[in-house]
Amino acid sequence: MFIKKIFEDKVDNLVHLQFQKFSKGSFKNKAIVKASNSKGNYKIATSYEYANDLVRMVAEKLGTNKTKITGGVITTFDLTGKLNFKDKKQFMGVKQYVLDNEMTGKEILDLLNKFPFAFMALSFKIDGTELKIKPKAPKSAKPSTKGDARPNPDFCKLNTTDKNLVKNILFDINLDEFKKAEISHEFLIKDLILPKGEKDSSKIRELTQRKGVIFRKTNVDEKETIKEKNFVA
Repeated sequence: MFIKKIFEDKVDNLVHLQFQKFSKGSFKNKAIVKASNSKGNYKIATSYEYANDLVRMVAEKLGTNKTKITGGVITTFDLTGKLNFKDKKQFMGVKQYVLDNEMTGKEILDLLNKFPFAFMALSFKIDGTELKIKPKAPKSAKPSTKGDARPNPDFCKLNTTDKNLVKNILFDINLDEFKKAEISHEFLIKDLILPKGEKDSSKIRELTQRKGVIFRKTNVDEKETIKEKNFVA
């Protein structure tokens, strides 16, 4: 999960992709999570930022086994001939490739690795774990304004008994003891680090890094804490 990677100083290109759309400014109520634990049955609801990470995580668990996949691959790029899809929808330059077929976890991971820029709104389940993601494009990031209300995190839903999956999201929470948890983040982008010597405008957009601070607010069984972490991604 990209938030966990930042707090563990393990920023990689997948983390960088999460921040490509951000300008300078304060972006509140990002990467929101609501979670509950009932005797080791975890219900987790998140905002859209976690979608690709969740798909990757559950696909890794699926491995070489097959399962029914529904949902869509959403991108501005033309993937015709590069992707096995049932239908194609398009609106304002955004293309949605509708999937409704059986795939292995490895095949899902191949999709993620081949099209890292695409939004993978895929739903599927395996023993003890079910992932549901709304098959639509997320909203673009805009700087926060005063009085921003926290949106309800219902874009992605993960129900699982696999504690190892949950650890990637609730990495700083005792998974055996908590009953309910809510997490939100503020992304404070202080600077844009442009690639040196690059003249191509598309490459500049692709390679520019964001430098700033993440504020992580957790409320676990009505006990609130705030952590902050400097990052470059």
